[in-house]
Amino acid sequence: MPPIDIIVPQSGARNWQMIVVERLRAEGYDIAVLHRPEPANWPAAVNAALAFERRIFRRTGPGLAAPTAEIPASPGNRSAALRLDLTSDAAPSNVPTITLAFDGSRCDLSAAVAVAAGKLPVIEAVLDRKTVVGRAWPMVDKRESAALGLEDVLARAITLAVSAVRAFAEDRLSGNEPGPATAPNDDGTAMRFASAYLTKALPRLGREAIRRARFRHAHWRVGYRFTGGPGVAETGRLGDGWSVLPDRGDRFYADPFAFEWQGRPFVFVEDYPHAAGKAVISVVPFDIDGVPQEARVVLEEAHHLSYPQVFEHDGAIWMLPEASSGGKLTLYRATAFPDRWAAEAVLIEGEISDATLLEHEGLLWLFATHRDGYGSTSDTLVVFSSTSLTGPWMAHPLNPILIDRRGARPGGAFIRNPEGRIFLPVQDGTLGYGGGLGLSELLMLDRRTVRLSAPRPVAADGDWPYPKIHTLNRSGRLEVIDGIAAVRKRSGRQ
Repeated sequence: MPPIDIIVPQSGARNWQMIVVERLRAEGYDIAVLHRPEPANWPAAVNAALAFERRIFRRTGPGLAAPTAEIPASPGNRSAALRLDLTSDAAPSNVPTITLAFDGSRCDLSAAVAVAAGKLPVIEAVLDRKTVVGRAWPMVDKRESAALGLEDVLARAITLAVSAVRAFAEDRLSGNEPGPATAPNDDGTAMRFASAYLTKALPRLGREAIRRARFRHAHWRVGYRFTGGPGVAETGRLGDGWSVLPDRGDRFYADPFAFEWQGRPFVFVEDYPHAAGKAVISVVPFDIDGVPQEARVVLEEAHHLSYPQVFEHDGAIWMLPEASSGGKLTLYRATAFPDRWAAEAVLIEGEISDATLLEHEGLLWLFATHRDGYGSTSDTLVVFSSTSLTGPWMAHPLNPILIDRRGARPGGAFIRNPEGRIFLPVQDGTLGYGGGLGLSELLMLDRRTVRLSAPRPVAADGDWPYPKIHTLNRSGRLEVIDGIAAVRKRSGRQ
């Protein structure tokens, strides 16, 4: 491991900076901590506003932006191979230096300004203030809250900083874009935060409170259609012919996966009773006329379940549901399809979301998102491989493959077209969670490389009434999607 100097503020350090130091030490790097003497305190009004919102949302403990006790200096008795400047304002050096820029600014408070204003910041890892060597487009889940949105952004600052150091240590740090023309820290940033918070963030928080008093926080609906011709993956648009899988309003169905067995179509769904606060997996059989029958529960655990990918492999039928809140990804085998399932193996530990299976060139692969300890579950793509379905599963050496709210999180099973090209439906979080769907082509995949194309957006036109979609699947003639609906509380009415 190369020796690394990490530069932090002598006073005014924040939790996210301390966590970067702790993470790199835990990974075995030879770390020396150096102080930049100038204080980096955020204005008291900013800290107060963020703390106020965290109390509203009942978040206990300090956030990633909260001031922390001084990070102790620990100079090393060696020459550093790399400097990681978490102040982004240290004096120039002959040692290669990585800094982070938040929307082109050296000041991390700029991220708070952007989130308060309702914007989605971009974070760049910059080598020697000249070359961009890494970039993150963090997902902001709760856009009504400046404090929680900032948490999501700073979480990916941690991910990006650690990832850039790993790339340097493994001699794979590369980049050819010029770094941003960053400006030094200035007092005007605090004034911009105050203006953005008072004119944008507080009204947004109020509007969301009114909306939640009247409507369900989220209510998804599943769409289905039977077609023998090209579907969404081929046309790039939703088109017409969709029917809505009915629900009673006290629960919703989402994350549909179609599966055909013995000539009969089934749809497996996340089944979320609002009163329970967690979902189970249910199956919806279709009769010979293509009419959906009543949903029935087939899998329930103590934690939330969703994204029930069902597939055949080695003569058996399997289900790989998301269970990130349970802290592990578990594979289930059908013992009496479609109603009875038994846990077969834990494949991966951690907060893994929407793991999607692919068989490719003699190996099994899983594409998923990883929360990485903090922040959103929708922006950090990781890939695993194995020679056996039950494992062991090995993390790809390039993880995280990308940090991008526009295309990191899978939104359905892989699709192979007649020419053999492979596409992955991916969620686009630009407009918020479930805001849209795209199709990324798999360009290269082996144990050294993962490369996906930029997502091609799916046009939400046609007769489907809920254009904010985040899942696409097909089996045979049955194609399924989902979309988020505005449903009043204590009612199924929109």
